[in-house]
Amino acid sequence: MSAPRRPTDPSGLERYYVLTGGRSGPGGSASTLDVATLVVSRAVPLPGMQHEHEEILRRCREPLSVAELGAHLHLPFNILAVLLSDLLQAGRVEARDPIPALDAGRGPDLALLEEVLSGLQRL
Repeated sequence: MSAPRRPTDPSGLERYYVLTGGRSGPGGSASTLDVATLVVSRAVPLPGMQHEHEEILRRCREPLSVAELGAHLHLPFNILAVLLSDLLQAGRVEARDPIPALDAGRGPDLALLEEVLSGLQRL
């Protein structure tokens, strides 16, 4: 007869607890992260590094938003933010705010749109 099987956690909460070392949220500079923040690697993965940290470093060779990274890694935002906090603190990644639109509340620049339209019509 085989040994009884240990029940699994279908919610994934146990896995998340292990991934983050029991932390529920990021600290330090990572507390300002949002889904549009761009993350870029500043180092290569080291042997023996946590698998998720390695994946973040590999995927962020080119800037990638936190939302995209979370989708690729199948991780919720708060768990990913804790992992990014570790890498930010170690200087292995850099977090950048997305490029803000000029005068964001004003709407599109009509002169620029007219120039683009004129250029398209000339094609």
